[in-house]
Amino acid sequence: VQLVESGGGLVQPGGSLTLSCAASGGTLDSYAIGWFRQAAGKEREGFLCTKPSDALPHYGGTYYADSVKGRFTISRDNAKSTVTLQMNNLKPEDTGIYYCAADLIYYCSGDQRPKTPEFEYWGQGTRVTVSS
Repeated sequence: VQLVESGGGLVQPGGSLTLSCAASGGTLDSYAIGWFRQAAGKEREGFLCTKPSDALPHYGGTYYADSVKGRFTISRDNAKSTVTLQMNNLKPEDTGIYYCAADLIYYCSGDQRPKTPEFEYWGQGTRVTVSS
């Protein structure tokens, strides 16, 4: 599966952006999804993951890092093989390159930060800049 992110840009503090992660070459129903970001001079860090759409109800969950909890929301549109990241009340520290990732095996428990080696498929990234 190939992933392509879109929706990045420049936004003022307190503003909102919606990032999309579109898949081609397959659907995302059976994939765990992770969102990562990389600030300048820092390592890529996961801040969100969610279990596959077709996972059993009690299998896995959705994890939000404390830094984004209450401000970011992930959603899926399985018909379009797209995952959307709604980002509200953006802060300057949210600035960075945002990546979506997918993996067939990764288990998103809902209480652990996703790590880059755990995901096989990656998008190219989209830049988000929060600045006045």
